[in-house]
Amino acid sequence: MPFRVFAACVLALAGALTISCGGIVDPSQNQVEPFAGTVQPGSARAHPFSASKTGEIAVKIVTLTPASQPVIGLQWVQSDGTNCNGGQLQVNPFATVSTTAISGQIVSGSYCIIVYDSVGLAQPSNYSITVSHP
Repeated sequence: MPFRVFAACVLALAGALTISCGGIVDPSQNQVEPFAGTVQPGSARAHPFSASKTGEIAVKIVTLTPASQPVIGLQWVQSDGTNCNGGQLQVNPFATVSTTAISGQIVSGSYCIIVYDSVGLAQPSNYSITVSHP
């Protein structure tokens, strides 16, 4: 019986701490950051951002031109707040327009989305992406 009381107290305390810290952010409450740029053949572009809380991330390619190059690579990496050379969290070397290319759980911190030539581009590729995160 004393163990049950102890366990109930621990659960109540954990619940109170979760509520007081704001808990996990519902994806419908995420902010959506747009990024755009041009990737040269054989190169990459990094876009830093910060997540203020734990929640979900979703990265989507909105536009990608020219139409003859329908695929590009995306990486989600950790950042130290200045450089985008931290640990790799997720990669999609075949991201396409209008589909979620990267998704998953994210905790508060600094990150980057790297857009890169994963398929041997024949010419520069213009893109726009959205990053949904807490």
